This record gives sequence, structure tokens and C-alpha cells, in this order.
Amino acid sequence: MPVKTSKAYLTVLGVPEKPQISGFSSPVMEGDLMQLTCKTSGSKPAADIRWFKNDKEIKDVKYLKEEDANRKTFTVSSTLDFRVDRSDDGVAVICRVDHESLNATPQVAMQVLEIHYTPSVKIIPSTPFPQEGQPLILTCESKGKPLPEPVLWTKDGGELPDPDRMVVSGRELNILFLNKTDNGTYRCEATNTIGQSSAEYVLIVHDVPNTLLPTTIIPSLTTATVTTTVAITTSPTTSATTSSVRDPNALAGQTGPDHALIGGIVAVVVFVTLCSIFLLGRYLARHKGTYLTNEAKGAEDAPDADTAIINAEGSQVNAEEKKEYFI
Repeated sequence: MPVKTSKAYLTVLGVPEKPQISGFSSPVMEGDLMQLTCKTSGSKPAADIRWFKNDKEIKDVKYLKEEDANRKTFTVSSTLDFRVDRSDDGVAVICRVDHESLNATPQVAMQVLEIHYTPSVKIIPSTPFPQEGQPLILTCESKGKPLPEPVLWTKDGGELPDPDRMVVSGRELNILFLNKTDNGTYRCEATNTIGQSSAEYVLIVHDVPNTLLPTTIIPSLTTATVTTTVAITTSPTTSATTSSVRDPNALAGQTGPDHALIGGIVAVVVFVTLCSIFLLGRYLARHKGTYLTNEAKGAEDAPDADTAIINAEGSQVNAEEKKEYFI
């Protein structure tokens, strides 16, 4: 039998080694330019390297492929350049190697960034509308790395004027009770090894608003009638004067409404109104009707003036003496 032969081509895959990240030195100052390099060797064909930051892939990277000494495998490296800021502190930068020999399970290397930055300061008041007599707490919220501790409180460029009433506890300034002398600019200053930062808060102490009691309108047929009777007995001026006298037991400086004065004014107004109505009614009653002179009475049908005068009820010829009485 003749000998038969067959050929087969064998491809051996080179499994890439676990990647390594280099170029990181801790800590990094905010604003510095960072250059990270991820390298892996022993891959055949050449492996693919990808970068991720906060699970977001970074596309703008440099890629380099070199043959190993055996001329059968490759060493692959990738370089990532970026400028760091405070938002990068604690962020994990991942280098991932993809290769067909890894069976969809990529190899990764991770580097957690540590960024040092100057403090950021913000003052938070306990109430947005501080009022006289109330307490107030100002909290100095400072963030930085290294963490600034403690903070420095000042007022109008100098020390706190009343340490007994203005107590500093950690990052808090506690003013026990406010008054108008506390108005001013309060400054919180935080410092760490990188630098210094501050924030200001302008305090304006507001007056306590006066709470006005609801005014009750007294019906004119009850209490107002009694007050009117008293005014008739004396005089409207006396009633108004008596009603406007303040209570001797009232507190000095009290700004509440004077109910006695309001009641007196209402009584005087009601009394004057009733008197005006009464006088107007009497005036209209006395002047109501048609008035004729004595000469005109009984002269409606007279043919001429002489006859009218003779026939008039008030004629001097046959008129009797009449008298009028006013009741």
C-alpha cells in the first residue's frame, strides 16, 4: 500500500502576564500632571490594554508593542497622562488586559489615587433668620487633605469680643443669645500642610416681630350702648379722656394695642352718630308739611284780591284775636 501523509498547523497562544502599573508616587498634589504606565509581557498575539477611571473608559492613551527576546511573544505597554484635582482623591484607576487566551476573563491591575489639596470652607448657620434674644450656631464645614483641624474664628478681623457668650466647640461657634452688638462679619479659617482657606458670614440680628392680638369689634347694641349712656351722663370729652388712660400695672415699653383707648374711641363715635341721627330726625319732623299764611287761608276761590282779603281766615274785619303757643 502506498504511504499517505497529512499536515496540521499548530498555533500556540502566549498567555499574557498579570499587568503592573508604574509611575504613581503617593501623595500627589492637586494640579500636578500624573503619568501612569501599564505593562504586560508574554502574550501571543499581542494583548490589548484598556484604561478605566470610575468605571468609565479613557480613550486618549498611548500604546506600544515590542517583541520579546524569543521572537515569539510580545510585551505591550500603555501610558495614561492626566492632570489631577481634588475630585480624583480616592478614585480607582484600572488597567485591563484583554486576550483571546484568557477565555473572556481579563486580567486587571488597580491603583487607588491619593490627592492632597487645600481646604475648602463653608459656614452654615443654624437658622436663616437670626433674631434678637435667640441662640445661634455657626458651623464651619471644612474639607481638605490632610484634614484641617482645628479652625480659627474671628469677628471683623479681630478676636471674638465676648468669649463668655460666644463659645467655640470644635468647628462650631455657639452664640448663646443674640443682640444688636453681634452684627458683623464672622470669618472661619482652616489650614493644613498644603495651604489655607477661609469663609465669611455676615450676621444681621433682626428685631423680634410683634405679635398683634386679634381685634374684636364690639356690637353697637351691647357694650357700646352702655358706654354711650356713660358719655351722656358726663361728656364725650370726659369719656374719651378716661378711656385713654393707660393701665398703671402695664409693663413699661409694652407695644401691644391699648384696648381701653380703642373702646373709648368706638364709644365716642357711636354716641356722636346717635346724637346726629336724633337731631336730624327732630329737625325733619318739625319742618314737615305745607305752611300757609293767614291771609292765604280760605282765599283760594276768591275772584279778586280784595275779596280774598275779606274772606281770609286771618282778615282784620271779622277776625278774632288768636294766640299761638309753642310746645
